[in-house]
Amino acid sequence: MSSAANGNDSKKFKGDIRSPCAPSRVIHVRKLPNDINEAEVISLGLPFGKVTNLLMLKGKNQAFLEMNTEEAAQTMVTYYSSVTPVIRNHPIFMQYSNHKELKTDNSPNQVRAQAALQAVNAVQTGSMTLGAVDPSGLTGPSPVLRVIVENLFYPVTLDVLHQIFSKFGTVLKVITFTKNNQFQALLQFVDGLTAQHAKLALDGQNIYNGCCTLRISFSKLTSLNVKYNNDKSRDYTRPDLPTGDSQPTIEHHALAAAFGLTIPGVPGTFASLAIPGAAAAAAAASRLGFPVFPGTHCVMLVSNLNPEVSSSQSLTDLESVYGDVLRVKIMFNKKENALIQMSDGTQAQLAMSHLNGQKLYGRPLRITLSKHTTVQMPREGHEDQGLTKDYSNSPLHRFKKPGSKNYSNIFPPSSTLHLSNIPPLVVEDDLKMLFASNGALVKNFKFFQKDRKMALIQMGSVEEAIESLIQFHNHDLGENHHLRVSFSKSII
Repeated sequence: MSSAANGNDSKKFKGDIRSPCAPSRVIHVRKLPNDINEAEVISLGLPFGKVTNLLMLKGKNQAFLEMNTEEAAQTMVTYYSSVTPVIRNHPIFMQYSNHKELKTDNSPNQVRAQAALQAVNAVQTGSMTLGAVDPSGLTGPSPVLRVIVENLFYPVTLDVLHQIFSKFGTVLKVITFTKNNQFQALLQFVDGLTAQHAKLALDGQNIYNGCCTLRISFSKLTSLNVKYNNDKSRDYTRPDLPTGDSQPTIEHHALAAAFGLTIPGVPGTFASLAIPGAAAAAAAASRLGFPVFPGTHCVMLVSNLNPEVSSSQSLTDLESVYGDVLRVKIMFNKKENALIQMSDGTQAQLAMSHLNGQKLYGRPLRITLSKHTTVQMPREGHEDQGLTKDYSNSPLHRFKKPGSKNYSNIFPPSSTLHLSNIPPLVVEDDLKMLFASNGALVKNFKFFQKDRKMALIQMGSVEEAIESLIQFHNHDLGENHHLRVSFSKSII
């Protein structure tokens, strides 16, 4: 018999703070702010599936959220275990409940919770009348969203937006533009329900902490006409489109045609929640014509290196996954420390956030921003034993070319590596033997079905993958093919 939580019996809930429970459709949410409302708690679950029940324990700053499937609950718990949700500047904690379902009563608390649930579910199923309808007789939400990014402190690009919105469904087309000195975009989903889901989850959310706030409304347009695939517009269904020379023009009356959706009891904004991977796209953004944002340095201090095996080249190979390395200086008197100068401040921030704490040659790296703004080359006649290297003209820079696909393939270190530029005569065993040659464990390997120039290779650990990337990025495979290695978000 499944255990059930009842709104009258708060004593039962003490058990939920014990050691981790087995997966359940019911999720226990803790450390909520005092003034939390039902809609904000429901919003936590919306991106992952339908929320079927809610039990608020405001006196205890806790709530129980029931999802429609255990799979949806598992996705939610897994996601929030890596990205801590924040509501009104309060970090929120969640885990599986030891209850398998929720039973709620008719107390005033629960009546409010049920009303909020009904409002959200009505919108998700499309049964609620929209606040405005366009002249052509549109009766449901448009599949096209209009997005305004307010408080644009960090640069945001088309790729950043695609990465965020595609978590809710397939994005077919995107057009970005500036109007009234605001960065805006139109995004077309497969259908109106997906667009509605994305709007509910993302409206009012910050892309980065404290800035780049998304303001989302439905467009009256039901389809976007994209003429060019470039950094301003993209039709993902038409990869054959030309890049064009300039941003496509969009008629002003079409842009002005947007209407809002109001849901009683559901606010337009909710928790600021960092989007995984969005920071990665910021590196791209600064290289696509946006100014580097102020107040950041491009020089990092890397400490706790293993001086026996670390070199300026190995540090360059690793850091170059996240930006173009200009100069590296290993300290003469303390070779556990090095200064690394990146092409801009965004890249330095990105490399620091992804690599700080990662193990390199048995030691966890410690990375902070340096007080230095540049790495000085030694003056003539002052030899420093080759400890300072200039890589500013390196042919291996991954981000020199504006719009390079490398921008959208920046991921945290993982045990799976993405290999590319593989010549036709190189087979699976050749690559497995190569990556095992430095003593690492190769756990799995897979060529891309549609393109055998690319493959995934899974190493025994993240540390082994980091060392393998350093060892074999730019490795000569013959036929003038130099292997390209980066971290993958996929698992084989």
